[in-house]
Amino acid sequence: MLQRRPGIIILTQSQVRNCSFLPKFSIHIETKYEDNKGSNDSIFDKEAKDLEREVCFIDIASDEIPERYYKESEDPKYFKSQKTGRGQLKEGWRETHQPIMCSYKLVTVKFEVWGLQTRVEQFVHKVVRDILLIGHRQAFAWVDEWYDMTMDDVREYEKNMHEKTNIKVCNQHSSTVDEIESHAKART
Repeated sequence: MLQRRPGIIILTQSQVRNCSFLPKFSIHIETKYEDNKGSNDSIFDKEAKDLEREVCFIDIASDEIPERYYKESEDPKYFKSQKTGRGQLKEGWRETHQPIMCSYKLVTVKFEVWGLQTRVEQFVHKVVRDILLIGHRQAFAWVDEWYDMTMDDVREYEKNMHEKTNIKVCNQHSSTVDEIESHAKART
């Protein structure tokens, strides 16, 4: 969904993941993008009015990532884009760099199993935070690869990655791509 406000464009995306073998487990991630530096404290007020919330800022340049995922070529402190000139994000970069598009995420995790709920939900939140941090660092560091892409190029890239992922998953679980895709279609 794309909303326009004077001077602001808001793109909204929502993803819900349920686990078929754990019916009391779900992850819901809602995303909104705004052209600001993370200054909108009320972006999810309507969606999360009844939820207990913890606000967590993710700084792609300064926040630590798990060591096994670290690559210097994807470190915003060292990367500089050849095509855009953006990069080498130093302390305080959010105040000095323009433009900045902020990705707001509302992550809701539910695991309704007595005795494990709090621990599992906290663990999933930490894992999702790490995934988002790594993914946004990569999006920044890979800007030269996608900067000139048209929307058709993006769709083709997504299609190829979808196929490669299915092949990888099939090889690990000895299912065919057709079986996986028919299962996915049956669920929707």
